[in-house]
Amino acid sequence: MIKIRLKRYGKKREVSYRIVAMDSRVRRDGRPLEELGFYNPRTDETRLNVPAIVERLKQGAQPTETVRDILTKAQVFEQLKTA
Repeated sequence: MIKIRLKRYGKKREVSYRIVAMDSRVRRDGRPLEELGFYNPRTDETRLNVPAIVERLKQGAQPTETVRDILTKAQVFEQLKTA
């Protein structure tokens, strides 16, 4: 199963995350199928590749709870309904 989830990177106490599409059986920091965005919880900065995310969701990828909250804030699911 393909999951859209966070991949941690950055220094200790200065963490950032990449939003990636990965096989659910792969470890957290393993090789992603595709990078879909960026999330920095310290500054609440978010950059998303919305067309790629919508395409992955159409293919049946399941977002994790945290990623679902990020995508809801960015109103990605509304674009999924109209597409």
